[in-house]
Amino acid sequence: MTDMTERPARAFEPPIDRSQRGGSTLFVLLLAAVLVGGAAAVTLLDGAISAMWVLAFLAVLAALGIFALFGFALGVLRFAGRAVPNDLGRALAAEAEDGMVAVDAAGDILFANAAYLALTGAGDGRQIRTIERVFAADPEAAEPLYRLAQSARAGKRVQEEFRVRLGPGGEPAWYRVRVRPLDQGGRRAAVWTIADVTRDRERQENVFQELQHAIDFLDHAPAGFFSTEPDGTITYMNATLAEWLGIDLAQLGTGAHRLGDILAGDGAALVAAAGGEGGTVRTDAFDIELRTRTGQTMPARLLHKVAYAADGTAGASRTLVLDRSRAGDVSESVRAAEVRFARFFNNTPLAIATVDRAGRVRRGNGSFARLFGDLVRAADGRSIRAALNERDREPFDQALAAALAGQGDPRPLDVALVGDGARQARFYLSAVDDEGDGEAAIVYALDTTEQRALEMQFTQSQKMQAVGQLAGGVAHDFNNVLTAIIGYSDLLLASHRPTDPSFQDIMQIKQNASRAAGLVRQLLAFSRRQTLRPQVLAIGEVIAELRMLLARLLGEKIKLEVVHGRDLWPVKADLNQFEQVIVNLAVNARDAMPGGGTLTIRTRNLAGGEASELSRQEVPAGDWVMVEVEDTGTGIAKDIIDKIFEPFFSTKEVGKGTGLGLSTVYGIVRQTGGYVHVESELGRGTEFRIFLPRHVAEAGQAELPAEPAPAAAPTDLTGRGTVLLVEDEDAVRSFATRALESRGYTVLSAASGVEALELLDSGAEGIDLVVSDVVMPEMDGPTLLKELRRRRPDLKVIFVSGYAEDAFKRNLDDGERFVFLPKPFSLKQLVQAVKETMGG
Repeated sequence: MTDMTERPARAFEPPIDRSQRGGSTLFVLLLAAVLVGGAAAVTLLDGAISAMWVLAFLAVLAALGIFALFGFALGVLRFAGRAVPNDLGRALAAEAEDGMVAVDAAGDILFANAAYLALTGAGDGRQIRTIERVFAADPEAAEPLYRLAQSARAGKRVQEEFRVRLGPGGEPAWYRVRVRPLDQGGRRAAVWTIADVTRDRERQENVFQELQHAIDFLDHAPAGFFSTEPDGTITYMNATLAEWLGIDLAQLGTGAHRLGDILAGDGAALVAAAGGEGGTVRTDAFDIELRTRTGQTMPARLLHKVAYAADGTAGASRTLVLDRSRAGDVSESVRAAEVRFARFFNNTPLAIATVDRAGRVRRGNGSFARLFGDLVRAADGRSIRAALNERDREPFDQALAAALAGQGDPRPLDVALVGDGARQARFYLSAVDDEGDGEAAIVYALDTTEQRALEMQFTQSQKMQAVGQLAGGVAHDFNNVLTAIIGYSDLLLASHRPTDPSFQDIMQIKQNASRAAGLVRQLLAFSRRQTLRPQVLAIGEVIAELRMLLARLLGEKIKLEVVHGRDLWPVKADLNQFEQVIVNLAVNARDAMPGGGTLTIRTRNLAGGEASELSRQEVPAGDWVMVEVEDTGTGIAKDIIDKIFEPFFSTKEVGKGTGLGLSTVYGIVRQTGGYVHVESELGRGTEFRIFLPRHVAEAGQAELPAEPAPAAAPTDLTGRGTVLLVEDEDAVRSFATRALESRGYTVLSAASGVEALELLDSGAEGIDLVVSDVVMPEMDGPTLLKELRRRRPDLKVIFVSGYAEDAFKRNLDDGERFVFLPKPFSLKQLVQAVKETMGG
């Protein structure tokens, strides 16, 4: 074979074209012999017969001549040397730069141009070979040639490049070979094209080597370099920077490293926010701290540039990193001062930025970039006012004007930031000398979002606690009044028959007093001072039993859906009170859906910090059982959603609610040790989430069963014995004294604990029982009980109070035994408690 660069001129290498069949000289001689023989034979015949055959012979020749003329006219026949219509294409193929050969299905060569003869070293048509045979002796070409041959047989277009050595000891050369199918008048063939691409390969290798040299220079440069995508993923890092940071370069291709992994503090936010306005390419300089793989930091200066596409979309960055921990072109003291300033400036949690006189941001630190996002871009031309709520922009302008005028020390300015989440910030502004860079003032900002949220929660908690204390105090005093009203009503009913005209009036008094007692119990529930009887509950079973009652309460227009969580943990709560919570929420949901809707109750377990994520309150981490009550009603406005748990607050019309339903829910849940959270949107409904702590039985402790139903009240309530009655409320003491004396008991009454002890010390040895109020002046009930135990350890005691039993039980010694009777109580309840305690 001959090298392509040294092949002879094309004029001396005519193409080989065997696609058209030429004429045959033997056939012409044979045809002439036949004609001569026929003419000689005719001369031997008789004259008449001979003339007839001569005429016939001439007629045949004339017919052939006429058909030949029509054939030439139609182009079916042609003279030798005349070009056919596709000779132009053949001429182009013959003079093509790339070698070209056409091979039929049998492997015979139909056509080969001059370039092919030169590339394959064929001197004439007798030496021409197919490409497969030309490179058959070279093992490096065997595999690509096999793929080409298979593709040719399958009628596919394929291209391969391979390197072969031109003869023994020759220089290696690269060839590009293509094959494509060809259909010639029903005959299938394949066109092979071959080109010498050795020079192209040499140029590619030279470029690759130059690129390798450039990469080697960049990798071992005395400065670091990296590139990031817009999302912060590091796509390239030179070896110098990788060595500084202790990073394995093999991990970069996996996207394992991001900008925040190598920049300390808020440096990632600062760099990510940099860039030009409207796609303008600009180089930004940052003095920040780098974070190594071991967690240590090193000062550095970043020269950062972002590339932009034609449509303004940000592309990859180019960032040069200068190690500032090593001495540079400035003195060591100046360099150290700059490093310390950069460290303080960028690592402080205080957001700092400089602004011009119009309030436009010139530059800022990482904390400012994190708080205000892209406002740190110096060339954006955007004022910091764009990040403020509309109502706070004018106060900011006034504060900026005051700072520029030098009016005293900077005063704090609390502002709300735009965007979701009700973010808050506190600003301090101070003026600086304009050194020609447009900086007129410094803005210091603190993110106070969490602080304001905690303040609001604390304020709301204090408010609820104050209201609860007020409600509890009112309920306690009101219980004394109601006890007297109900008690004296019972005394009057005992002396009037049902036929008496006054009997119904007395019953009305008692019924209304009992109704008022129900409202007082709700107040006590809100203030968390009601008496609870907790027991271990399975929430799923409790809600399942309530389903029929809830369906009747909701009516036909509202669809009730209950979604039970799997394997719910047990909780410990008062069954009746928990049922009241669900019923109150269902009734509120019904009132919020006058046109119908759906009420959904869901239950699920929450482990770890899941409860805190689903609540605006700080729910402690742990195991909780959540009950969700969601409706599709009218929703609650944002300006009143923080007031819905306050007692007597209601959005219903006058006369259609007491405003104690949700306050009762709040009190019961909180007294049980849980939390309640509400989310609502006008027109889209409301969702209440109740978090109850998971109950875990102590090791070796069996769960106590639910309290048995109280036994039937005894029909005979009379008795004998001496009762010491201690009550500071005159009306209640008077009623209780008359009630007990009317049932046969001897009653010694005292207005305080001190007076009760004096009666006991005076020799009243016959006292069998003490009935005492809990909250009294001078000496409360628990203190009285301790004094009684010193004098009479076996004395039986009944405590009466409008507060919960747990409210004072913690002030007693462990194991102290007593009976509790909540206020308000009726005559029958008082006498029954005394009789059972005296007998037990």
